Amino acid sequence: MKHLFLILSFFVFHHSFSQNSTSISGEIAVENKEMQQATIELLKTNHKTQTDSLGNYRLENIPAGNYKIKIASFGLKTVTKNIVLKEKEHLVLDFELKNEENELNEVVVSGTLKAVKRLESAVPVEVYSPIFFKKNPTASIYEALQNVNGVRPQLNCGVCNTGDIHINGLEGPYTSVMIDGMPIVSSLSTVYGLSGIPNSLVERIEIVKGPASSLYGSEAVGGLINIITKNPIKAPLFSVDVFTTSWLETNADLGVKFNAGSKATSLLGLNYYNYGQTIDNDHDGFTDVTAQNRISVFNKWNFARQQNRLFTFAVRGMYEDRWGGDVRWEKKYRGGDEIYGESIYTKRGELLGSYQLPTTEKLMLSFSGTMHYQDSRYGTTSYIANQKIGFLQLSWDKKIGKNDLLAGLASRYTYYDDNTPSTALSNENNPEKTWLPGIFLQDEIAFNEKHKLLLGLRYDYNSIHGNIFTPRFAYKLKFNENNILRFNAGTGFRVVNLFTEDHAALTGSREVVIANNLDPEKSINANLNYIKKIYFSSGTFLGIETTAFYTRFSNKIVSDYEADPNKIIYDNIDGYALSQGISTNIDLNFNNGLKLITGATFMDVSNVQNGVKERPFLTEKFTATWSVSYKINPIDLTVDYTGNIYSPMKLPLLSDTDPRNPNSPWYSLQNIQFTYTGWKNFELYAGIKNLLNFTPKQNNPFLISRIEDPFDKNVQYDTNGKVLVIPDNPYGLTFDTTYVYGPNQGIRGFFGLRYNLF
Repeated sequence: MKHLFLILSFFVFHHSFSQNSTSISGEIAVENKEMQQATIELLKTNHKTQTDSLGNYRLENIPAGNYKIKIASFGLKTVTKNIVLKEKEHLVLDFELKNEENELNEVVVSGTLKAVKRLESAVPVEVYSPIFFKKNPTASIYEALQNVNGVRPQLNCGVCNTGDIHINGLEGPYTSVMIDGMPIVSSLSTVYGLSGIPNSLVERIEIVKGPASSLYGSEAVGGLINIITKNPIKAPLFSVDVFTTSWLETNADLGVKFNAGSKATSLLGLNYYNYGQTIDNDHDGFTDVTAQNRISVFNKWNFARQQNRLFTFAVRGMYEDRWGGDVRWEKKYRGGDEIYGESIYTKRGELLGSYQLPTTEKLMLSFSGTMHYQDSRYGTTSYIANQKIGFLQLSWDKKIGKNDLLAGLASRYTYYDDNTPSTALSNENNPEKTWLPGIFLQDEIAFNEKHKLLLGLRYDYNSIHGNIFTPRFAYKLKFNENNILRFNAGTGFRVVNLFTEDHAALTGSREVVIANNLDPEKSINANLNYIKKIYFSSGTFLGIETTAFYTRFSNKIVSDYEADPNKIIYDNIDGYALSQGISTNIDLNFNNGLKLITGATFMDVSNVQNGVKERPFLTEKFTATWSVSYKINPIDLTVDYTGNIYSPMKLPLLSDTDPRNPNSPWYSLQNIQFTYTGWKNFELYAGIKNLLNFTPKQNNPFLISRIEDPFDKNVQYDTNGKVLVIPDNPYGLTFDTTYVYGPNQGIRGFFGLRYNLF
């Protein structure tokens, strides 16, 4: 009787507790399919369960209150939601999980000229979305690339702040920069082409490290940067992004979408950047950063056609006025020898598009054209250049059984003229006109789910250098969904364009000397890429991508600064050059809102002549980048901490008595940003750039030599042309601006606003 009373009392108590507590039940699905073994948990409690065989779950005996529920499953994106449970309430909550969203699942086109998921591509392609670059807002894509592992924006002039993009230690002319797959940015104008592209129009940036000449031709000898712009149909109706810094740098991006009739959609973008301050924090009498006034207009059109055939084209116009130099400089001193300044006027026009022919076969006609005009004064030296590039390509895309074929005809015309001896013949103007027709064929063979092979070959005929062949090979082994191995090998080439070899040739501080007729550079590359994905039961995702790379150059063009401090001597290397190393990227997403993207690259870049191995100038052995983000949901605040670190680089000195350090120090540029998203369609962000306040002047007596005599009026030479050491010139130097390896801009704050209307 006693035991019966206890049992009855237990049931009464249990029934009473159940009536005064709450429960939750529901169904978990993935794309409308039942999902088994999803984990459902009320955070900070002991209430946890899993779905049954039908995807259903139930949590019972939960006290009333406020909770956060989390649903996690292997390989799927974790979902969290705040809920309120009332007494005696039964809450029904259904959830639909989606595939994990991370950088490994992006769709890419740069590797094979075809849209394919990144994990399915036989060619390794790195993808960076606008969200990544918003973690450290910049006024140009050129600056934004500083947070990409193995990619470094390199300033080439300490006065005018122009530069290029280094990939795995290779100089800017080895990188082909494209927009929507069209080679509109030549190495003549990399820094100008990457400036002024409205960030509001960028869908993503794809980077291929290693030669891509078998598809893209000249200049894709060391790497490829492809800027993919937004489809106007999918873009917001209106977007604006404006920020300013404590240095009063102001950048504005504006995007507007509109329809022109029922079959045309247009996206108009405007970028404006202004910096007009004259700041000299290192007290050398010269500007730390160039003053700039830049405006760029971009307009892209998409047209609806029968059978969803593609027709899109875009135009862009850009104008920039920048100057740097003596803080006393005004425009009236431009080109004179009274007050030193470097003043550059740049005008660019670009056109690009793709048109799918109305045929049963998939034939795509792609085209681009650029006009680049530059009027520069480097002290008393005048550089006026005019370049025009036209590009036309017809490609045929065909699947036959296991073979995915791509074939194409391409032609590129380059016109280049300037006021230097490089385009003069017998004292008469002789513009350089180059035709570069080519034909390419690529076959991607999918043997089965695990094995994929890609074979490619391109033939180009250069009107100056003759026949050029560039083969390509790629193999992909997919062990399973979470382990992928890829091997790539190929060749690249780059035809000679003297202007692009070194900006120092135009500063007026050194004479350009061509030792011999320069031959086109060629490269052979091989890389081994491995991707590992790990999904933890807690919902955390870890992606690791490691690449070992090896590139060997023949006919590499090198610049000799040391033989004569007043000259830059160009010649093809008598030997070979190497770029080899290993790079790792890590993508780590925690279920609590913390996300980490980091990468590191160890590289050995060298020139080998007569058995002697030497590291080139401005080439680091180690670089690392990171981006740490954490979203605090209750207050709608996201914190982003980004940065990079570089190992020492060899720097160009003018003489044995030059007191500047022959190598740069270890240095790091770090930033922090806070973003508030509590207002609908608005984002407020603020932060600090260069938290460590690093500038290249640290531990150096000066950066620019002989600023007190920028026109070398008081420099004396011996009979061999060597600078004499005299009381007025105790180190035996001339005026020179090439000693630069990082931005000369210290710590500063920034504040901005974004708005998107869909």
